[in-house]
Amino acid sequence: MTAPSGRDAGLPMLASVAAELRNWSGTYQFTARHLVRARTVDEVQQAVVKAAAEGGRIRALGTRHSFNDLADNGDTLVSVAGIAPGPVIDAASRTVTAGAGMSYGALAAWLQERGWALGNLGSLPHISVAGATATGTHGSGHRNQVLSAAVAGLQYVAADGGLRQADRTAPGFAGMAVGLGAFGIVVRVTLDIQPTYLVRQDAYPHLPWDRALRDLDAILDSAYSVSLFTDWSGQALQAAWVKRRVRDARAAVPEEFFGARRDPGPVRFIDAPADNLTARGVAGPWAQGLPHFRLDSTPSNGDEIQSEYFVDRRDGAAALAAVRRLADRVTPLLMISEIRCTAPDDLWLSGSYRRETMAIHFTWRNAPDEVDAVLKHVEAALEPFAPRPHWGKVSHVTAAQVAERYPRLADARNLFERLDPEGRFSGPRLERLGVRGPAPA
Repeated sequence: MTAPSGRDAGLPMLASVAAELRNWSGTYQFTARHLVRARTVDEVQQAVVKAAAEGGRIRALGTRHSFNDLADNGDTLVSVAGIAPGPVIDAASRTVTAGAGMSYGALAAWLQERGWALGNLGSLPHISVAGATATGTHGSGHRNQVLSAAVAGLQYVAADGGLRQADRTAPGFAGMAVGLGAFGIVVRVTLDIQPTYLVRQDAYPHLPWDRALRDLDAILDSAYSVSLFTDWSGQALQAAWVKRRVRDARAAVPEEFFGARRDPGPVRFIDAPADNLTARGVAGPWAQGLPHFRLDSTPSNGDEIQSEYFVDRRDGAAALAAVRRLADRVTPLLMISEIRCTAPDDLWLSGSYRRETMAIHFTWRNAPDEVDAVLKHVEAALEPFAPRPHWGKVSHVTAAQVAERYPRLADARNLFERLDPEGRFSGPRLERLGVRGPAPA
């Protein structure tokens, strides 16, 4: 264990956060009073020691791509984005270790230059490695697990300010990989890597709904990654976006996909300030083909609210049909929905814990009251399928539902309370959902 220096003078602290700090899309305003923009690991340790000495609480703040109060605590937040990422490859173990605040896009480009790759990426390359893995962000692919499943090790600042290491041999590591920031401030992450590969993306507009529901499993299993885009209206989806791993960049691809024809032209799923999507119709490096959005552009629309629900893939067609029956309520408020799948894992708080999973994502217009109302109808329609909501997105999930749908929740809570008995890294959302106990008196 490395002990902190004990200095607290000179911490780069912003005194008033509530009036100016919002999430990426501006739809959530933080209540935390202080933000520490750490430049070194030592400054993270100092911040934790200071919070403990003052009886306060402290949580990690990532790239603010969450749409709820998961990262908030009403007290102090610490960002590790300013710490030099210093990625290091271990070719023998096929891993890379990088700073927690490094974006997936930056890490992907760095790995690609050296002939290495990650097996999966989220649709937004802008998200930080630690923030994405801590919340179970998932990417896509019937054989691809969530991003957190690639986490082979963590370096974090513990509740006493000490620097600790944990890897897959550590007891409870399956609870730390999707740790929700509940046990410490992660400063470096080790991820599994593999040799680089090519990905080709193709769009197939107007996939018929009846075919999608009838052949859903075959569609989702047909390529390395498949995304279905819809606004739930009409007799066809907007498009299937198919990502294939290829050996030869010149190899031909099918012109027909389950009743839809390939469109080589520009594809737009939502209104955006500019063409911010990655290239279609050509094969290129995985780092440019797995994300939906380009790293050098604003992702998605930028003025939005997001929700997402994970259901057992065996219930996929029935769950989609249930949401489709709400089209008259959903479509007017929606920019787009995306349907994807992921492989099972053993991470205690993963949305894909021990089940093949289909994710139903909603990108809503920035109309909070109206979205809140329609979400209640969506959640009621999905309730028979025991959905697990994304930890970082808007939902009405309750503590009882979390306890029912995450069989290892009690183990995760015990782990977090053992590593952080005073609840220094807790927050209101974790307490409301039963992931942590009530705030200390």
